[in-house]
This record gives sequence, C-alpha cells and structure tokens, in this order.
Amino acid sequence: MTDKTHAVDHITGHRRMRRNRKADWTRRLVRENALTVDDLIWPVFVVPGTNIVDPIAAMPGVNRMSVDKLVEAAKEAAALGIPAIATFPNIEMDLRDVTGSQILERENLINKATAAIKKAVPEIGVITDVALDPFTSHGHDGILRDGIIVNDETVELVARAAVIQADAGSDIIAPSEMMDGRIGAIREALDAAGHQNVGIMSYATKFSSGHYGPYREAISTGGLLKGDKNSYYIDPANGTEAIRDAALDVEEGADMLMVKPGLPYLDIVWRMKQEFGLPVFAYQVSGEYSMVKAAAANGWIDGQRVMMEQLLCFKRAGCDGILTYFAPEVAKILSKA
Repeated sequence: MTDKTHAVDHITGHRRMRRNRKADWTRRLVRENALTVDDLIWPVFVVPGTNIVDPIAAMPGVNRMSVDKLVEAAKEAAALGIPAIATFPNIEMDLRDVTGSQILERENLINKATAAIKKAVPEIGVITDVALDPFTSHGHDGILRDGIIVNDETVELVARAAVIQADAGSDIIAPSEMMDGRIGAIREALDAAGHQNVGIMSYATKFSSGHYGPYREAISTGGLLKGDKNSYYIDPANGTEAIRDAALDVEEGADMLMVKPGLPYLDIVWRMKQEFGLPVFAYQVSGEYSMVKAAAANGWIDGQRVMMEQLLCFKRAGCDGILTYFAPEVAKILSKA
C-alpha cells in the first residue's frame, strides 16, 4: 500500500484539529458550550401611567412600559421560557429627591410592577435593584451630601428598601450601588423580616464604564448626574480589586455574583467563576446592546450572528446566565432551533 503520509502529518505528529470540524454533525458533537433560553434574564423599564409602550431612541427595539403593558410582556417572556426579568423604574421627576426617599414607598412604581407581575405571571422570576439612581434628583446611586456619596447611610436605606421590595414579591434583590457592606446588611434585614428565601444577586463587580449611556437615557438620569461615579464603581483597570470586592460579597452572603458590563470584562467572569464557584452572571449593558444594533442597522455586521456569538462567549467565559436586552429576540430564535 502506498504510504500517503503527508509532510503536515509529520509536522503535527499526526494530530489534526480539523478532523473534528469537518462536518456539521462533528462540530455539534464536540461543541463545548451552548446558549439556551434558560440562560436569559430580561431587563425591562417601567414608567407611570397605563397603556404606554414608549420606544427608547438610544436602544432600538427596547421600550419603556407602563405596568399593564409590562405584565403583558412578562406573560410573553414566560411563554418563551425566559426564567426571569429584571425591572428598572423611570419615575416622575417631582418624586426624585436628594436621598431617593421614594424607594421606601411601599406603593412606588417598582413595587407596583413587582406585585402586578407576580400576580399575573407567578412562574416568572422578578429581580429588583435597590440602587438609588432612579429615585435621586442628582442621578447618583447613593445619598449625596456635601459632594460625597455617604456609604453607611446609603446602606441603611437600601437594606430597608430591600425588605419592602421583598414584601412586594421580589424573588431576588440585586443591589447595584456598590456601597461597602451592603450585601451583609441586606441579608440581615431580609432574614429579620422573614424573607430567608429571597436571594441576593450581587453586582459584585460594577465598573465605572462608558457603556451605560443608553441606560441612563432609559431611566432619565443622564441629565441629572452631578459629577461621576468613580468613588464607588470599580476602575476598569483593576482586576484584582474586582475579585477582592466580589470576595467580600461572598463572605457577606451573596447567593449569586454579577459582572457589569459584560463583554469587556469576560476575564473577570472567568476569574470569579474559578475563585468562588457561585453562580456567575454578566450584564450585557445598554451600550453593548446599542452598538450591535447600530452597526447592524448600518449594514456593517450581521446583527443576529453577532448577537448570538456574543451571548455564547459569556457562556464560554463561565456565565451561568446573562442579563440582556436581546432576551426576547434570542428566545424566539432558540425556539425555532
């Protein structure tokens, strides 16, 4: 028999990586990661009023919705198999003040939305944030006094707000304001109020990023912000600091960890998953979403392909799930797969 060994076989030691890539069936057989509808959390924006579906210019395909319309959207999400939604309010300007006191109102917009969703769609998870930025007149996530975000008073307030949100039916509290000690304070407050089964998804590593712009338009805080958030968000240059921050949240009782933004910080996702072993999530934030939509609208990229590829990258990096505005679009695609 003629020896058909090729020079490439000698170079590679008879190992050829392309053998497992040669056909669709082999590629599917050896695929290491997969994106499913179970990986999706849908962030949504709620506004006062009724029968409102208000498109957000900076986020094509994303709307602000009144509670009644949000309930309809939650029903559709549940029907698509999306496990959970994360709600963010855009409240009236005259209700915003320097301390964000509206967050403590039991009948505020976010709590009304939670109660309505859980009544109409009890099978879908509701995740709520206790950061103050949607409620403050200055756009910061905490109480601002003499130009400084005061840590301890903010922690006391958000812990109280967490209990009220749990009372309204929130399944998971996701504190994003990045104050020191907030996870432990919230856990103690929830347990003292009998909410032992309410989880905490910590925004463990929330970076001071330029990717948040469209979100701030969505909740009408962009024009309010005085200064920046560098004194409490993490410097994008600091990976070790981010892991230290997450470690404190783990010690204080976080059930899940989140990295925000998502794609620029996949190294942090990987490190957190390896370090702690807790469920890890990433938030594909508004700027990430809008960049894909804008490039696709201009014909520069295949928007659907890039969307699916980016979400798969989160899974490869170690994410157990992704908060993404693409969730309904992706769920519909996956349902046809």
